[in-house]
Amino acid sequence: MSRVNTVLGAVPAEELGLVAVHEHIGYGMPGSELDTKWWKTPEQRYEETVPKLRAFHEYGGGTFVDATGICNGRDVDYYKSLSAKTGVHIVACTGFVGGDTALPHFANADVDYLTRQFVHEITVGIGDTGSLAGVIKVGVSRGGRMTDLDKRIYRAAARASLTTGAPLLTHLAIDAENAISIFDEEGLPLDRVLFGHVDDGVNADRTRDVWIAEKGGRIGFDTFGYETELPDPPFWARPRKERLDHFLRFVDGGRRLKQVLASADANCSPLGWPGVKGHTVNYIFEDLIPDLRAAGLDDAAIKTIFVDNPADFLTLQK
Repeated sequence: MSRVNTVLGAVPAEELGLVAVHEHIGYGMPGSELDTKWWKTPEQRYEETVPKLRAFHEYGGGTFVDATGICNGRDVDYYKSLSAKTGVHIVACTGFVGGDTALPHFANADVDYLTRQFVHEITVGIGDTGSLAGVIKVGVSRGGRMTDLDKRIYRAAARASLTTGAPLLTHLAIDAENAISIFDEEGLPLDRVLFGHVDDGVNADRTRDVWIAEKGGRIGFDTFGYETELPDPPFWARPRKERLDHFLRFVDGGRRLKQVLASADANCSPLGWPGVKGHTVNYIFEDLIPDLRAAGLDDAAIKTIFVDNPADFLTLQK
């Protein structure tokens, strides 16, 4: 039977429902919990987050994939409470958003150590929470080229994926040539990798999304909602129509529909920074799906993007 690790236990992939495949309960850089300017009590974070997840569930959302890596505010006991409170499946990740977010203990580790860390969190548990990670996060550090540490993390993630059957999702899809070279050397099929953020407003022109897809990778358009039309847009924002047109070009009339996944990369309660006001995971229901329907995608295509593709991707292949 197919299964996916969630913070409350394994569930059949068929029960995930509509999946927000790249989101955050609360993301921050290492040490952000010590920043008194933006510090929030657990109660404040809870008050911000629960209504968003409840609305997600009421709209028809089934599963929230938290792409917050080690050292970035991951709090699995908190996720368990949120999942039980709201009825939303939450998938936690192991791995790192990028090598530049890894604290020295991990930044100085070799590939074997990192592999063991990832495998442990997928098969034994994250800390003493009793919960298993369901996906491995990897990323390119700032600067747009993989560092030596990034390459060790990617190699360890590939080995952990092959050992456990867990998939990988990336923070940015830039420098994909180096990433794919590592995955090929390790023998990891590229359909186990979701190359994310191909649509962000900084790197979209440098991201070879079609080439990655032709190699067999999955493609994540997962910064929907970060629009230049926002009152105070972030630096990675992009005009709403420009991103949607990019998505439609990639899908190419349905030819690459089975390789694409979409999400909003929203932060329910940001850590150490104010976040982007007016942007939540529910952009998927409130704006994105209506935009896709207006562009001519039918219910079957929308189900492929948000239900079938993520269920296949998240299923443990062991």
